[in-house]
Amino acid sequence: DIPISPITLQRVIEPSEEPYRQISLTTPEMRVALEQIINCPFTGLTKKIYLESKCLELIALKIEQLTNLEKNYTKAIVLKRDDIARVHYAKEILTQNLDSPPSLLELARKVGLNDYKLKLGFRQVLGTTAFGYLQQQRMEKARKLLLESKMSVKQIARTVGYANQSRFAAAFRKQFGMNPKSYDLLIKA
Repeated sequence: DIPISPITLQRVIEPSEEPYRQISLTTPEMRVALEQIINCPFTGLTKKIYLESKCLELIALKIEQLTNLEKNYTKAIVLKRDDIARVHYAKEILTQNLDSPPSLLELARKVGLNDYKLKLGFRQVLGTTAFGYLQQQRMEKARKLLLESKMSVKQIARTVGYANQSRFAAAFRKQFGMNPKSYDLLIKA
C-alpha cells in the first residue's frame, strides 16, 4: 500500500492554469470525493474500506467524464483559433466580474461572438456553460475566502455576487457537498 498524503491530494483539488490540466478538469463531484478522502473520519479496517470505495468512486467519475468528453468531441463543430481566443477572453471577463457578471448577450458582444457561438465555445473549450463556469469560479473564490480570511459567510456570499445567503449556501453545498459554515468549521478545526 502506498499512502497518499493530504498535500498530494490538495494539489489535485486545487485548480491550475497549466494547459495540461485544462484537458481534464476536476469536476465538483470529484472534488467532493477527494475532500472526503482528505477528511476521512474512520480508522483501521473501516478507514481502508472507506478509502478504497472513494478511490473506486473517483475512477467511476473519471470514466464517466472521459466518456462524455468523447461523445461531445464527435459532435463538436470545429471552432477557429480566433473563436477559441475569444472564449478565453470571455472566461477572463467572467473571472474578473464574479460579483456582477455581464449577461450572456453582453458578454458575447464584448468578445465579438454571437451568443450561440459563445455557448458552443464554452462547452467545447471549457467543458461547461458560461453560467456553470461562473458558478465554479464563484464557489472556488468563496472556498478560498473561507480558508484564508476572517470574513463571515454572509460577507463572503456578497463578495462572490450573492445577495441571498441561503442561495449561496445551496450553491456551495452543491459544489462541495457541505454548507459553507460546516466547511469553515472543518477547515479551522
